[in-house]
Amino acid sequence: MTEAQLRRHALSIFRAGLKAADPRQAVLRHVAREGETLEVAGRRYRLEHYERILVLGAGKASAAMAKALERALGRRISGGLVNVKYGHTASLKRVELNECGHPVPDESGVEGARRIAAMAAGAGERDLILCPISGGGSALMPLPAEPVTLDEKQETTRLLLACGATIHEINAVRKHISAIKGGQLSRLAWPARVIALILSDVIGDDLDVIASGPTAPDASTFADAIRILQRYGIYSRIPASVRGRLERGAGGEIAETPKPGARELSRTQNVIVGSNRMAAEAALERARGLGYRTLLLSTFIEGETRDIARMHAAIAREIHASGRPVKPPACILSGGETTVTLKGRGLGGRNQEFVLAAALAIAGLPRTVVLSAGTDGTDGPTDAAGAVADGRTVERARKLGLDAQAHLDENDSYRFFDPLGDLVKTGPTNTNVMDLRILLVG
Repeated sequence: MTEAQLRRHALSIFRAGLKAADPRQAVLRHVAREGETLEVAGRRYRLEHYERILVLGAGKASAAMAKALERALGRRISGGLVNVKYGHTASLKRVELNECGHPVPDESGVEGARRIAAMAAGAGERDLILCPISGGGSALMPLPAEPVTLDEKQETTRLLLACGATIHEINAVRKHISAIKGGQLSRLAWPARVIALILSDVIGDDLDVIASGPTAPDASTFADAIRILQRYGIYSRIPASVRGRLERGAGGEIAETPKPGARELSRTQNVIVGSNRMAAEAALERARGLGYRTLLLSTFIEGETRDIARMHAAIAREIHASGRPVKPPACILSGGETTVTLKGRGLGGRNQEFVLAAALAIAGLPRTVVLSAGTDGTDGPTDAAGAVADGRTVERARKLGLDAQAHLDENDSYRFFDPLGDLVKTGPTNTNVMDLRILLVG
């Protein structure tokens, strides 16, 4: 196998994973209609029992998901509203789209979330609500609980991010200053039937983390939120309205978010329709079809991008040296989402930086290719999804006057790969199930 052939295979394997993450197909794999029977992930619903079917949701992929629901249910859909990122639209006939800000929420998002909440609250026992939810849904469906304002909620989130709080800790606080997150959309809709169709963009597919879990039970409490803020020493710095709400909630003056087993969630079905693991498994199937022996390392990989890259490169060297853990031709695949500690002022993203760090670590290895790309089609503030490299990339770059290590030190992976023609560009995919990393040894 030549490096050129391995590169073509790597792109083909990535595209197979991307196809499995297509939001329309993801929904239609789990939702089917036959006459007056709607089947969702093995559960059947008789449509004649419902007076109205509404579509309410949010997320970067939710427009495409809503389009799939229109295809499945057609005129049976009475209406609905979905909050989407600016430009991430689709041609819909029954469901209204509301474009709003992401990753920074804006007033358009608040107004859309307010309308979604009102439509849910207006539903009755003979109504069916379908909720397409995907990554980005938390920012795209912002509804601060009174008297908290959007600016005050954002300031609280900024303080939490700056102090190093985990995503679970951040969500525990955000859910308790929101009127729609942490199962509260299902509470508003009770006693209507709710079916949430969820495209996961988080490691482990935790329902309470994806879009901050608007239809999922929330195990955290107001008291937990206060303890988190105190633990990081920022409780006195958050807006007074936020402190006041949390203290009233901890004192029992405000209802808690719905907990596991809550009555308000008993008529809700949550279904993961697409995830990083599903994309990885489809990519592996394609690799096997191309003749590779395959190994999925993990879809739970997180951590510093450069460290993860060096680990993948070490596996490539081990395959060359001993045929372990998989004999060539080998495809090693991993998923999840890494992080980059910015030290330079260059242009790039975590996937491009992963490939650049890996390229340095596999320099000189024959018949070895590494590709990493984001399934949403964008990597950092660039127009590339990721990049691809082989054991000759560093030498090729040197001949063009490009210093791989210098570009890595400056976090400037985009400007390294662009002259080489090694950026992976898919354009916007309208989906997001995190990243796929592919290592091929021929």
